[in-house]
Amino acid sequence: MRIDVLGIGFDNLTKKEAEQKAYSLMQERNRAYIVTPNPEIIMQSRKDEQFKTAVNSANLVVADGIGVIYGAKILKRPLKEKIPGIELVQDLFAQMAEEKRSVYLFGAKPGVAEKAAKRLEEQYEGLSVCGHHDGYFTEDAAIIDEINHLQPDLLLVCLGAPKQELWMHKNADSINAGLMIGAGGSLDVFSGEVLRAPVIWQRLGFEWLHRLIKNPSRIGRMMQLPKFLLVVFGEKIKK
Repeated sequence: MRIDVLGIGFDNLTKKEAEQKAYSLMQERNRAYIVTPNPEIIMQSRKDEQFKTAVNSANLVVADGIGVIYGAKILKRPLKEKIPGIELVQDLFAQMAEEKRSVYLFGAKPGVAEKAAKRLEEQYEGLSVCGHHDGYFTEDAAIIDEINHLQPDLLLVCLGAPKQELWMHKNADSINAGLMIGAGGSLDVFSGEVLRAPVIWQRLGFEWLHRLIKNPSRIGRMMQLPKFLLVVFGEKIKK
């Protein structure tokens, strides 16, 4: 049974359990997809039923963000662990490399996925980046045809929320890939275009603050966190 946090159902797993579940889904090749909601995504879903359906229909839903963990704890529905989407993907890459599996990179600005492909194949010897496409498109039929021709074990969909979740939900039955994961800005990190926060910031749950310092224009998005916590407290009072 999933843990409900303001209408989004989270699978209550450790990071290791999530990795094992994801790898199993990939091996089954049953048109599965994974989403990694943070407080911003939860708040968006409260205003968009179609988006909420896309998120809750995923085969695996894990908490990407310390805010979700705090929210679940306040609601007395604790989740085992924060599972950043980028780290889940990296863990899968390491395992995939050992078995010489393939990934298709989809999203980001022109040139970013190509750069990420080169760096990933260097970092994970044995991993094959079988194809890539940027996130700027009007029709996706040609992209889907290419993916289906290549039949990757993993399709990394990095279009940002809510576009990537809606895209995976809409096209799940048409995609011939082992597994899809919505991974937001991961390609920017894999390409070297963006650096993650230092590990100590990540462990303390302040990665969001590091992003804000590096990119102050994100302040509007970051304001979703206090709004999320206010709604959580309101939900607790109602209960």
